Amino acid sequence: MEFIEYDVDERVAIISLNRPEARNAQNPQLLRELDQSFDRAAEDDDVRVIVLRANGKHFSSGHDISPEAAEVWAKEVDLENKGLAGLYAWERKHYLGWTRKWRDIPKPTIAAVQGACIAGGLMLCWPCDLIVAADDAKFSDPVARMGIAGVEFHGHTWELGARKAKELLFTGRYIGAEEAEKLGMVNRVVEREQLDEETLALAKEISGMHPFALAQAKRAVNQTLDIMGFYTSLHSVFDIHQTGHGNALSVSEGKLAILVGLDEMKKGGKHV
Repeated sequence: MEFIEYDVDERVAIISLNRPEARNAQNPQLLRELDQSFDRAAEDDDVRVIVLRANGKHFSSGHDISPEAAEVWAKEVDLENKGLAGLYAWERKHYLGWTRKWRDIPKPTIAAVQGACIAGGLMLCWPCDLIVAADDAKFSDPVARMGIAGVEFHGHTWELGARKAKELLFTGRYIGAEEAEKLGMVNRVVEREQLDEETLALAKEISGMHPFALAQAKRAVNQTLDIMGFYTSLHSVFDIHQTGHGNALSVSEGKLAILVGLDEMKKGGKHV
């Protein structure tokens, strides 16, 4: 694999985003390799816990919003011929579908987050069961600058509460690691130099529990959230997200919202 590294330490699978020169921005290839790695860990009976981490200074700057990446996306979704319908189908599978799939892997997952975790980066750490954040971690969803109400996986309200979710979306500001812990979005905050060590120690502690009990405990919590409306809200807000794409396509001669909003994102200082 080019953009993902995969290792196993005792009973812990370690999946590393490996595109540090691009601040681990997510292009289609990285996402496919990540999905394959999650499948590999889920299907390995010797693996009991999965850690998702990232090489480099930043966890993930989100979806790759470079013009070059946008052109790749446009071709994959066949934007010229299928328009919004093609984009909707592609994002339903690769964003909403995969994040939901990763969230329900029947093994505990832990995200280790350092530096910036922006927009699509949230769609990698939020599906994980636990989040360990370095003291330099910061979280943001600034895509309102693109004319879109938020990223495709609407964990905001569930992770932060309604008013903080609105503040994050309305302002696009960063939430630091300590604030994220107080809000309950992050389990632990550790020194940057200790992030990998502390995360692996937690993973190995959990890996000592009975795997069926872990799977059932995870299922109990996730099912409770779904009964409370999490599953329904994900799908309904995904449709709201698509209205942003539809508006961008209608006013910009068929350009993707990530191209339309690129200048605004840079003006807002949300690149890293």
